[in-house]
Amino acid sequence: MTISRREVLLGATATAALLPIAARAQTSEVVIGVIYPLSGASAQIGVDAQKAFETAAEIINKKHDFDLPLARGEGLPGLGGAKVRLVFADHQADPQKGRAEAERLITQEKVCAIVGTYQSAVAVTVSQICERYQIPFLSADNSSPSLHRRGLKFYFRASPHDEMFSKAMFDFFDDMKKKGTKIETLSLFHEDTIFGTDSGNAQSKLAAERGYKILTDIKYRANSPSLSAEVQQLKAANANVLMPSSYTTDGILLVKTMAELGYKPNAIVAQDAGFSEKALYDAVGDKLEGVISRGSFSLDLAAKRPMVGKINDMYKAKSGKDLNDYSSRQFMGLIVMADAINRAKSTDGDKIRQALVATDMPGEVTIMPWKRVKFDEMGQNNDADPVLLQYVGGKFVTIYPPQAAVAQAIWPMK
Repeated sequence: MTISRREVLLGATATAALLPIAARAQTSEVVIGVIYPLSGASAQIGVDAQKAFETAAEIINKKHDFDLPLARGEGLPGLGGAKVRLVFADHQADPQKGRAEAERLITQEKVCAIVGTYQSAVAVTVSQICERYQIPFLSADNSSPSLHRRGLKFYFRASPHDEMFSKAMFDFFDDMKKKGTKIETLSLFHEDTIFGTDSGNAQSKLAAERGYKILTDIKYRANSPSLSAEVQQLKAANANVLMPSSYTTDGILLVKTMAELGYKPNAIVAQDAGFSEKALYDAVGDKLEGVISRGSFSLDLAAKRPMVGKINDMYKAKSGKDLNDYSSRQFMGLIVMADAINRAKSTDGDKIRQALVATDMPGEVTIMPWKRVKFDEMGQNNDADPVLLQYVGGKFVTIYPPQAAVAQAIWPMK
């Protein structure tokens, strides 16, 4: 086997980048890279994420009376009280820009770990760079199921993926059918990046297994200027449930086009993304009373776990809005990563990876309704229980599963 000069140079670059990381085992600060869309169509997601990460860093770096890892002390005790410093990078929703920014964070900013990225398509390239440099990458909020199945050793995800989310939807459908609700037919509507494609595949598989008939399965072009033809198809099919997997701008266009063409499904059960975003409800919330979206977080939990409300207040003071499905996962992403770095007592990539592998964090010491955070051999946490939320009276309430629900589902939607 011959090795090309380019491969030798790549190897040398990776090695050179690794040397200073191992050398900084004892340090006054721990530098973590955070990579999100801070400009372009998804910029608001990135801005909100920045506030979520800053809230988590403030809790880690200062004393707080929360039952949360690292909250009660100052900094990381495993590294002599070293403070967490975040370096933000803008991937502009472009996988190649994400690749370049990840490399810059590692080689120039000397980060010891990276957290990101909102778009799953960007997580693909960022995680590949992290793998090459042996820097742990934590998918805070990416939900594509294929991400953790690529054999990467430095990839971790604490939150659910779309097969887990979709299973919760179909469990809910089954329960509603047992109560006498007519749910037989579905229309799938998903964008054409890895997020939408993986989501559509997961839902198709579950529909076949559970005996639901898919009347239309529409894969549309992300950021499409018009969805009129697609909505006409959805209207003609008139399935019992519409299941969209769309980011914010597409979700707004979908709802506006549905209103223009007079398409009113009995129920919309959305794969989160745009349907958890305040911007979408500010734009078309009057048309979405009763929409259901999957999630991994609900503010309802504050009734059982008071720190959730207090942490939400901290985030709201910075961002002007409540924690949602994304910002809560972003917040926990940094807590999980910092907890591992603290237990590793090092900024060395492989030692942090080993600490992540050993993570076993009870759900009660998170802000999520999860059983725990514990990663399998592929870096996926299988104990991150999803919830279903319904938009009622201008806010989301938890309707499923029964142990987390605070209200009964309203069906059909208004």
